[in-house]
Amino acid sequence: MLRFLSAGESHGQALVVTVDGMPAGLQLDIDALNAQLRRRQGGYGRGRRMAIESDQAEILAGVRHSRTTGAPIALLIRNRDWVNWQQTMYVEAEMPEGASGTKRADVTRPRPGHADLAGAIKYGHDDIRDVLERASARETAARVAAGSLARQLLAQFGVQIASHVSAIGDVVLPEDRIVSFAEAEGIPEDAPLRCVDAELQQRMMAFIDNAREAGDTVGGAFEIIASGVPPGLGSYVQWDRKLDGRLGQALMCIHAIKAVGIGIGPDVAFRPGSRVHDEILPPTGTTVADRPTNRAGGLEGGVTNGEDVRVSAFMKPIATLMKPLRSVDLTTMTEAPAAIERSDVCAVPAAAVVGEAMVAFVLADAFLEKFGGDSIDEIDAHYRATAEQVRQRFAARGSVV
Repeated sequence: MLRFLSAGESHGQALVVTVDGMPAGLQLDIDALNAQLRRRQGGYGRGRRMAIESDQAEILAGVRHSRTTGAPIALLIRNRDWVNWQQTMYVEAEMPEGASGTKRADVTRPRPGHADLAGAIKYGHDDIRDVLERASARETAARVAAGSLARQLLAQFGVQIASHVSAIGDVVLPEDRIVSFAEAEGIPEDAPLRCVDAELQQRMMAFIDNAREAGDTVGGAFEIIASGVPPGLGSYVQWDRKLDGRLGQALMCIHAIKAVGIGIGPDVAFRPGSRVHDEILPPTGTTVADRPTNRAGGLEGGVTNGEDVRVSAFMKPIATLMKPLRSVDLTTMTEAPAAIERSDVCAVPAAAVVGEAMVAFVLADAFLEKFGGDSIDEIDAHYRATAEQVRQRFAARGSVV
């Protein structure tokens, strides 16, 4: 079982993450891991925090000479902004002598749409900062670090992952515009919104600019595509082993994601079956079968079918508005404008990078579940043996050569 736990606050000293279940012998590319962290910080519409932070992960345990040992992997991502927050976020009973930064006032006016009020009620906090510091999307840097390890494991077996932004507000990629993996992978990393349509991207940027001027925020949607995923990951025999359910949970737990679609997603409810299900044709190459369409998004019955896995996520606008909505001051229970925290106008491109990481982690977990072993060599042997069994099974019937 592959799993991870993270800890840390948005303005605390650091984020930490522990990844458990990573097999031994995986050669890690630390530069590639940090490149994923840089990708998360980019995108048009980000706020001032991204000009301060320059995320880099330090590996503290579980790796020796750049190779995983099979032990839990511990990573640390320092918060550069900590120097400005020591007087507010110190962990000792009393403020340490020489603590830097400015002492911030307690946060008592919850933001509609954020975890502020629900979290304060749940844990009994009077200062909502105890909620928002952990509920902040800053935590997703830890997820990207963990997901980068999973991504590198999958790459050993030919699985690649990319994403693209398909909507910002009501500026949406046309429904019939199916983006290939190659197109998504080929988007330049410096593209402001990582949309495959340059003209549409300009309209998306203008939409964000208008929201910024109005003191508002905007959401959107993105699609993640995983190519080279072998058939047979996941299972249909129990509800909690269905891979589409696991992917849905992994994406829905990302901050501000409110809906997830597999393949054509919600459109399945509005089409006849003939325009939903993917026909199965005799193979023309080395695959078991040819599929002229992939509306199912590479998953049938909770199991991968060998096609690209395609998952979409839909993000609401960020809850911090520069022209805040009405709220209540919890100290007086009187109406007051919601608190304003430093934030973004739009973070959809960043959320897409986090989505890639979460999809990578779920697929890696399912991959190890099917082809598992304690070392990369052992997993590789199982993977090759299974692929050969499938080839021989269908070759005997004249369908795979």
